[in-house]
Amino acid sequence: MTVSNTEPNLQNNSIVALHTYRHYLTIFLTLLLSCSTMLHAQDIPPKTQTNIPRTTVDDTLNVGIDSLTPPLNEVVVDTVKTDTILPPKEMLTDIVEYYGEDYVYLNRKENKVYMYNKAYIIYGDMRIDAGLIILDYNKNEVYAKGIDSAGFYSQRPVFVQANNRVEPDSIRYNFDSEKALVFNSRTEQNGFNVIAEVTKKVNDSVVYLRNVKFTTSKNIDDPEYYFYTRKAKFVPKKKIVTGLTNMYIADVPTPVGLPFAYFPLTEDRSSGFIIPTFGENSNRGFFFQNGGYYFAINDYLDLSLLGDYYTNGSYGLRAESVYAARYKFRGSVSIRYESLVNSERGFPDFSESNIYNIRWTHTQDAKSSPSSRFSASVNLGSSTYFTQSINQTNNASSLVNTLSSSVSYSKTFEGEPQVNLSLAATHQQNTQTQAINMSLPNANLSVSRIFPFAPKDGVKKGIIQNINFQYDLTAENRITTFDSLFFKPEMFNSAQIGAQHSIPITTNFKVLKYLSASMGTNYRETWVLKTIRRDFDQDLNDGAGGVVEDTIPGFDSYRTYNFNTSLGTTLYGTFNFNKENKIQALRHVVRPSISYNINPGFERYYDDYTIPETADEAANMDRIVQYSRFENTLFGAPGRVYSSNIGFGISNTLEAKIRDRDTMAAEPKKIILLNNLNFTSAYNLAGDSLRFSPVRFTGGVPIVPRLDFNFSGTLDPYALDNNNNRIDIFNINNGGSLFRLTDANLSINYSFSSSDFEGSGQDLDRVENETFRNGGRPDDLFGETSDIYNGNIYDEDEDEDVDKTDIDWYNYSIPWDMRVAYTISYANNQRQNTISSQSLMFSTNLELSPRWQVGVSSGYDFKNKGVTLTQFRFQRDLESWQFSFNWTPIGRNINTSWYFYIGIKSSVLSDIKYDKRREADRNL
Repeated sequence: MTVSNTEPNLQNNSIVALHTYRHYLTIFLTLLLSCSTMLHAQDIPPKTQTNIPRTTVDDTLNVGIDSLTPPLNEVVVDTVKTDTILPPKEMLTDIVEYYGEDYVYLNRKENKVYMYNKAYIIYGDMRIDAGLIILDYNKNEVYAKGIDSAGFYSQRPVFVQANNRVEPDSIRYNFDSEKALVFNSRTEQNGFNVIAEVTKKVNDSVVYLRNVKFTTSKNIDDPEYYFYTRKAKFVPKKKIVTGLTNMYIADVPTPVGLPFAYFPLTEDRSSGFIIPTFGENSNRGFFFQNGGYYFAINDYLDLSLLGDYYTNGSYGLRAESVYAARYKFRGSVSIRYESLVNSERGFPDFSESNIYNIRWTHTQDAKSSPSSRFSASVNLGSSTYFTQSINQTNNASSLVNTLSSSVSYSKTFEGEPQVNLSLAATHQQNTQTQAINMSLPNANLSVSRIFPFAPKDGVKKGIIQNINFQYDLTAENRITTFDSLFFKPEMFNSAQIGAQHSIPITTNFKVLKYLSASMGTNYRETWVLKTIRRDFDQDLNDGAGGVVEDTIPGFDSYRTYNFNTSLGTTLYGTFNFNKENKIQALRHVVRPSISYNINPGFERYYDDYTIPETADEAANMDRIVQYSRFENTLFGAPGRVYSSNIGFGISNTLEAKIRDRDTMAAEPKKIILLNNLNFTSAYNLAGDSLRFSPVRFTGGVPIVPRLDFNFSGTLDPYALDNNNNRIDIFNINNGGSLFRLTDANLSINYSFSSSDFEGSGQDLDRVENETFRNGGRPDDLFGETSDIYNGNIYDEDEDEDVDKTDIDWYNYSIPWDMRVAYTISYANNQRQNTISSQSLMFSTNLELSPRWQVGVSSGYDFKNKGVTLTQFRFQRDLESWQFSFNWTPIGRNINTSWYFYIGIKSSVLSDIKYDKRREADRNL
């Protein structure tokens, strides 16, 4: 046998496939011996013999050359026969690499190689690491185990073949059959940790196990739960099939058991049944919820079909799909329908209702098509869906009063000028009034600005070179209807169709170097497909008469134009202080502006009808009423009254430079003290009374980061008469102040957390939550929603490097966060002098321990003197399991309801759970 190196102290060796050459050596020695017996040594003649006689012998054998050459047509047969003895098969057919840190010892007598301490052996795609490895050439096997030192077993074997990894106590592997016998193995397959007392590897596809534990726990040595079976068949990356299986929690057997079990281990998504939740409801009887089937259609699309059924006849259906194409787009679709039956048929409180909700989100990757974009955000359905649905997740969404949708496509045509086209469909729905406004569809076409007098070098100066114009087209089909008529033919009866063309012409220039001036005019042409006609009919209302309005179908149009100019500038005022002061400088930025607008009156588009004196008892003569045939159309009627307005506006920003706490900072820190304090008003030159418009003001004060202090209001300079109507007398001349505060609004939003005091702030808003997708707030001031389909509150793929058990409990810092929102509105437009609304909402989350988290969301309505929606949340991370309990004791249109869930976090065993819920009593 030939070995690459036979020195026992060599620590790294490479053995080529082992052969034996003993038979070749024997043959060689035999041939050498035979040759020595037939050869004679040539002796040197003695010196006394001087002449050796020469003897000549004639060759009597006469052989011709041609006689040795066979005929051309004669075949010469080789008399050497083929060797029938086959060479021995090689023991190992691949290179074997092995290593031992302390020693590698080759025992020639036993024909074994011993490797000790951090040893490994590599053969093909197989690798074994262990404390002790023995390579047996007689049996063509390798044996590996750990090192037992002072009762501590270390350097357990690690067996890796292809993508399979096993960590046993010891292992035997045969190179010929590629079979292995593993003792106390530990392996991980697709989120499953498999612990087996004895494992027999038949081939790469089948492994038999005995006395096996299956778990998703990260702690393999001491799992908090596991499934135990005595026999199992394991097919890597495909399945685990077991016999009698019991569930153990903390090593205590539970009644949960099955005569056999099947655990899928596919890496790809696979279709399968979704196990429903069973329970009882006091109003609807026994039920099962959220049961159905999951279709893994392909790598880009899936579909979930779920359903609920109650024994009183109520049922619900849901279809949900998620699709994605990397670097192109992604989205989701959800369609929900519920048929609700309350009480029993024949009882006075019996009722039936059908509610539905459709949601669709689609986002496109900006890099997939830079010149075009398609997006969708749809949320429409029954106005009462979020208040009547048996879906537990809609508690917080019931506070949302508006549903909105938008589906849009935009395309940019590059060139000079650039053309932009957009098509969209929009939807607005008020859940309180059940009014629906839809734009289906609307189109926008715009051509970028064109400068006809611009110089070739591109630098525009003066009023002429800055003249520019553009073109805009807006076309729309607007539908106004109600929830009861949605998706019915009647909803299209009131549709308004129209288009408006606009050509604005503007220019800008400098006045006295520091003033920015602009001038412009705008030409509009409006097209409609139906108008109205009004007349007075004396025969209506039993001869009392009445106004008759008819709809006139057909194309009609009108044209308008106006003129505007503006002048503005920016003023800076800086106040410097001593550098030793905390406030080193103040800067006040003021942006005043004045504008002038002229809107001609277009009386030619107005008609009139006459109401006779006999039809109006209060009139002493016939009354002429003017109207426009374009009233109630898509863009309304053109202005009839000439107007000439002067507009005023001023914007203020106050900033400060303060000394930084960091003494090494080279520059002082800049902060904003007052952000955009704006005042706007106007004066009507063509008005005969009440020429001044009310002063509108808005502003914000950023006190600290994430603290928004916003305010707005209206100041009216005119007084009120005894009937609370505005009169053409200034309020100050009527014995009052300079302005009357007619309305005001103040809102404060503040969010902070424990991380703010540690120097690392974080964004507390959860933009992807369920309530925000339904049109609510991005934070949890409305409460959080639990996903009743899987109940997951913790990510199963959390950072495994963080050891939650290694915690300094005495110095543990308790993470927390809080959000506060306060709003107050004041109304005094008719001397009511009242607070129209005032509310305070708050939400907080507190992590009591590394795995305990509690939270509460609530508020108080000072106007109605009541508590707003209140939710208590309790969440517990149980390592492999999770626990959640949400309780909503108070809320508008929602009474006491709660939801309890406990289950395994891993998606592989997400169906092993227990959840219980109590729905709100909608009748209370």
